[in-house]
Amino acid sequence: MTASILYIHGLNSSPDSRKAMQLVNAAAQLGLAGQLRIPALHHHPREAMAQLEEAIVTLGEPLLVGSSLGGYYATHLAQRHGLRAVLINPAVNPHRLFDGHLGVQRNLYTQEEWQLTEGHVQALADLEVAPPQAGERIQVWLQTADETLDYRHAEAFYQGCRVEVRQGGDHSYQGFAERIPELLKLAGVAPARCALIDLGAL
Repeated sequence: MTASILYIHGLNSSPDSRKAMQLVNAAAQLGLAGQLRIPALHHHPREAMAQLEEAIVTLGEPLLVGSSLGGYYATHLAQRHGLRAVLINPAVNPHRLFDGHLGVQRNLYTQEEWQLTEGHVQALADLEVAPPQAGERIQVWLQTADETLDYRHAEAFYQGCRVEVRQGGDHSYQGFAERIPELLKLAGVAPARCALIDLGAL
């Protein structure tokens, strides 16, 4: 099986986010750029899921790497397709977090403005899955100082998976670059090859 990764960014993020670009640079160093996909996701969950399903078909059986809302999407896809996933400070049932806060949103990278509607919230609710009992197949990387999401919600929801909690950090997950070789190994890249990554260049 060819090693491949599908990176799934979060709400109002993009392929230009720091983690995404670090992953792009690492893949390029190893000549694996063609085996990495980071779609610029549509703001509506149904459109975003269609993009992700298409990417999975293209990549075969990729390792899913989902950040924040991307972790919610990755959980649904991992359960639907039996895929492996690494979830980074994932949102747990995000449709319950908006609490009526609808209206104009702005993408932090593209500056695109869009309207968060009840339709978005319902589409997110439609993707809800039961707490996964996936063991090592789904790994969850949490940092306790996440300023956006309470890490304890994910710690409890994913207790049937491999959960790692690191003290401090933030929502973006500090130290992500140092863990990219680990991600690539999980995706099927040989450990000796992963050791060639120049982390200082990421």
